Amino acid sequence: MTRLTITRPDDWHLHLRDGDEMRSVLAHTTQRFARAIVMPNLSPPIVSVEAAHSYKKRILAACSKGARFEPLMTLYLTDNTKPEEIKKAKESGAIYGVKYYPAGATTNSDLGVTDINKCAAVFSAMEKLRMPLLLHGEVSDPDVDIFDRERIFIDRILMPLLQQFPELRIVLEHITTKEAVHFVKASGKHVGATITAHHLLLNRNAILAGGIKPHHYCLPILKREEHRLALIEAVSSGNPKFFLGTDSAPHAKEHKESACGCAGIYTAHAAIELYTEAFSAANALDRLDAFASVHGPLFYELPRNQETITLVQESWEVPKDYAFGASKLIPLRTGGKMSWKLI
Repeated sequence: MTRLTITRPDDWHLHLRDGDEMRSVLAHTTQRFARAIVMPNLSPPIVSVEAAHSYKKRILAACSKGARFEPLMTLYLTDNTKPEEIKKAKESGAIYGVKYYPAGATTNSDLGVTDINKCAAVFSAMEKLRMPLLLHGEVSDPDVDIFDRERIFIDRILMPLLQQFPELRIVLEHITTKEAVHFVKASGKHVGATITAHHLLLNRNAILAGGIKPHHYCLPILKREEHRLALIEAVSSGNPKFFLGTDSAPHAKEHKESACGCAGIYTAHAAIELYTEAFSAANALDRLDAFASVHGPLFYELPRNQETITLVQESWEVPKDYAFGASKLIPLRTGGKMSWKLI
């Protein structure tokens, strides 16, 4: 197969930043996706319905003329989030999830949840209102090995949470391990998971082999090959619990190439093309449409897009960098070749 047409996809996990930086990267997403769940970890974070509405207006104002794109907004969960704010969010019609970051787990998560038990009243409200909880599924305990943080989170945090709130709708974001795949498969239909292109294409050798590669550093961190293969099996199985979420995370070049580099990989410039490469390598191109364009709307109870996009098997070179406000950012596959092209 050298030409592939699929329903226009959605991105169910995206970082856009704000201001000039957002305006620099937004078109990469709007050219490929009809909708995107927009992460709220700005500085300061999006913790109220009013802030989410304001951020959505800024995103739409930054879209290119004629772009057909809908940002699906989220709230940033803190120890102080109130059930009343969840009710307002549900009634707003613009907010589609609440994002849980363990405090200190990743970029701009310092104001995240310090103790998940403090959020019991919020989770109860979310369960009743069918508002999805979007989980950065890692513990931030410094005593836990960074490669085990997802597995430990499932055992210590997620399983007890679902026992207490058995109907809470949950998306385990950017899963990276075979344990997470197994957990999602074994859970009820109200539990789903997003999987990134970079976790499908790379294992942890991509960070460390031949020297440290700061632009391959992300959280959750890349894992062993056995875990990458488990993710490939999950997305190519046709299971509707797994759907596309790029977790594309732009950072200025100098913030990645520093003594304490930021976590995040930028993939929006070639997002659907990277997924197509992964599915092609797995001989599963016939499953890409469902993963990219059907399973996400099904979980979020939204209509499937009516437009289509077409990709062709054609080589093109990824630029070495892109503008990012006053700086530059380095994309995944910088200066390298892609084998599929969006037309």
